[in-house]
Amino acid sequence: MRRRTVSGGDLDQVLDDLAAAAPARREAPAEPAPAPAPSPRPEPGGLQTEFEFELPRGYVDDEGRVHRTGSMRLATARDELRPQIDLRVKENPAYLSVVLLSQVITRLGTITDVHAGVVERMYATDVAFLQDFYRRVNSEGHTHAAVTCPLCHGSFEVDLSGERLGE
Repeated sequence: MRRRTVSGGDLDQVLDDLAAAAPARREAPAEPAPAPAPSPRPEPGGLQTEFEFELPRGYVDDEGRVHRTGSMRLATARDELRPQIDLRVKENPAYLSVVLLSQVITRLGTITDVHAGVVERMYATDVAFLQDFYRRVNSEGHTHAAVTCPLCHGSFEVDLSGERLGE
């Protein structure tokens, strides 16, 4: 079997080629339906696919504006696979989180085109926050945690999605 090196932009073509080469187990629809846009709020009884966050420091754009709030969608299998064939990740495995975060962050302040260059220019504390947020959202499916007060020993739930304390 021959190995093939592809860039991130070629992933769709490679996946399409693999799908065409595999024997059809079921009849595919003539035209695939467009994927629905992620909803910031879940439907009643539905799955929440997008989560709001607030960065600890904030991203400073080229004009000096600070962007602190944003939203991240749930990751798909493709989101997890795409960085594995990215040449930047192959050269530097630590770059994986930059590529992965740039794919799942849907908005950062007024910026809707969040790409790897934006994530590269974020402060390290914000990137660490986003990595933890990604893990919580995609592994556990929620951003709430049960905590116990060390003084009164009362139990309650807090939202870890970046809300300010006391709100």
